[in-house]
Amino acid sequence: MMNIAHNPLTDPLKIAKDLAQEFAQTAAERDKQGGNPKHERDLIRASGLLTLSIKQEFGGQGADWATIFNSIQIIARADSSLAHVYGFHHLLIATVELFAQKQQYEPWFKQTVQQNLFWGNTLNPLDRRTSATQISETEYIFHGDKSFCSGSIDSDMLLCSAYNPEGKLLIGVIPTQRKGVSFLGDWNNMGQRQTDSGSSYFENVKIHVNELLLNPGPLSTPYSSLRPLIAQLIFVHMFLGVAEGAFNTAKETVQGQKAWSKSLVEHAVNDPYTQRHFAEFYVQLESVRLLANKAVAALQQAWDIGEALTPEQRGEVSIAIATAKIAATNTSLAITQNMFQVMGARATTAQLNLDRFWRNVRTQTLHDPIDYKYQEVGEWVLTNQVPQPSFYA
Repeated sequence: MMNIAHNPLTDPLKIAKDLAQEFAQTAAERDKQGGNPKHERDLIRASGLLTLSIKQEFGGQGADWATIFNSIQIIARADSSLAHVYGFHHLLIATVELFAQKQQYEPWFKQTVQQNLFWGNTLNPLDRRTSATQISETEYIFHGDKSFCSGSIDSDMLLCSAYNPEGKLLIGVIPTQRKGVSFLGDWNNMGQRQTDSGSSYFENVKIHVNELLLNPGPLSTPYSSLRPLIAQLIFVHMFLGVAEGAFNTAKETVQGQKAWSKSLVEHAVNDPYTQRHFAEFYVQLESVRLLANKAVAALQQAWDIGEALTPEQRGEVSIAIATAKIAATNTSLAITQNMFQVMGARATTAQLNLDRFWRNVRTQTLHDPIDYKYQEVGEWVLTNQVPQPSFYA
């Protein structure tokens, strides 16, 4: 594969749009098939976009967060499964940067740039079935099952986790091909069907101490606690991208349709009820875009502050992102469901597979309960209390 990732990308968002255009040609059929989108993942590797979140001093692009999130959003318009694993790649890069020190992650990042490495996830801190046992001063053994391992199959590097006997969460970085790591390929859900979000199994996998992220470690400072907020913003832009994809599909369809037989106009674009639906879609999308932009700006400011970030500053970012998450969830579910109201019965044919837009956001919006985002924002409104950092807030 051509190694272009270390070269500057003149227009990352143009590259994302070109990828999205290609992915759109096969998205419906691949959604039916499920499984691993190996060819498409290799196109992402060759594009250079995997290096966007890596600093220039390590050979990466050093892009700002707006560019990274916008590239995720663009890909999600065509294929939210690929946007998911691509977005998680950048989340895992950020996780390592937030939970570790430069001398530890520098070689991993340089290798990622030089070899176009794709990072996969076997973290899932809610799943405590994987145990960590220290066998020497320099080695641990990770053993057990792990669920919801998005992007793990066909990855090159893994972020993995386990709990030691004292209940402490340990997070490590290892090559995906490390002996003892296996993937069950058991992801067969109604949406996000090509994310490979199934189970993994660690059979006495050796983890070296220098592969563990211990300094400062998981969520140990306000700055390192930006990690879950980055994850939430990835979801915001995925949901927004899917909603935009559904909106564009409905718009293109309606622009070529005759109006309903009882309508007083000939063409659907001139029907007042159809126009009302599209006005609602547009207002909802614009609202999410504005909230997402505000949240991204808040995150970027906090990221730039770095280790000096205060709990109060971090809390303000979390509220901005929770607000955008609520709006993005509601809008994406509404548009992907109601797109059929304007397109009509012909749009429900299995050949078009347009229900994938709804199935994908319905599946991914369940990642963590939206009710708790309402609770966080409501508590802040009433008491000025910001959310306590966790892997989901």
